[in-house]
Amino acid sequence: MEIQRFRATDPEQVAHTWQTFSPSARLLEVDEDRCKLDWFSATVDGFSLIRYELAASVDSSVAPESQLFTCSVQSPRGEVTAGRRSLPAGRPWASHGLPVTAHWEDRAVVQALVFDRDYAQTLARQISGDDGLSIQVRSPEARGPHEAAQWDRTFGYVASSVLSGDATLDPDTVVGAGLLRHTLWTVLSSFSTSLSQAMETTPQRSAAPATVRRALAYIDAHAHEAITIDDVARAAHISTRGLQYAFRRSLDFTPSEYLRRVRLEGAHGDLRAADTPAAIATIARRWGFTNTSRFTAAYRAQYGVHPGR
Repeated sequence: MEIQRFRATDPEQVAHTWQTFSPSARLLEVDEDRCKLDWFSATVDGFSLIRYELAASVDSSVAPESQLFTCSVQSPRGEVTAGRRSLPAGRPWASHGLPVTAHWEDRAVVQALVFDRDYAQTLARQISGDDGLSIQVRSPEARGPHEAAQWDRTFGYVASSVLSGDATLDPDTVVGAGLLRHTLWTVLSSFSTSLSQAMETTPQRSAAPATVRRALAYIDAHAHEAITIDDVARAAHISTRGLQYAFRRSLDFTPSEYLRRVRLEGAHGDLRAADTPAAIATIARRWGFTNTSRFTAAYRAQYGVHPGR
């Protein structure tokens, strides 16, 4: 994961940095006398999280084609338009084929969740169980205030987790794979997209107990790796929703609950072998638990003691 943090006052550096993450981005006009940028970004292959504060009078435009681009512009004197359509101030928006322009006076905070379209489509197909799914954004506006707030919360959670060092976006880690999946799910469910329609179709319901056994065995063998429920479903030869239905029908817990239980057992074993209590947070993160307090509570509920004992 690559993290960038810097400040700048040169409009050309501002434009160059923004175009690195979104090649279609254009800063059409920037007041050079008042330009002041405070930039933060976290990037892995296929995904970038970006937050910057830019003090200046600005006109900008973006028209991404190879990206699933979602963004919010928060400014007391700002406006965002898609084509000729004015978008609600301060709410997140999604690229949908038309150029989106933004204008603000004085200062704005810009937040963006940007997926490579091919990567997002592959992951969305795993989530939906529809191998023919093609990601389409039907409207640039968030579906409503609740969905807009959901996007904001997810951005804040992922950004704070990365900044604090509690989590990484590396898809080869347990935590990173889960964060990327959760972030894409939030993006695609916060807006009117083709995923919404795919998730309304009837899930695969033909799973036999053998399918569940394959899933359980796969989780037991791979819980220490950066697997998600989509990987478990693929190993069991069933869609993700079909797997969830099969677990509900055959067992009294979900695939996610079982994966969490096995990872808790793995952390328990590592803690018993650890030499110092300081290893608690490190071991918890290794097994996908980013919040030490919640891990401690779950551990105590399962084993009746504090993980440091």
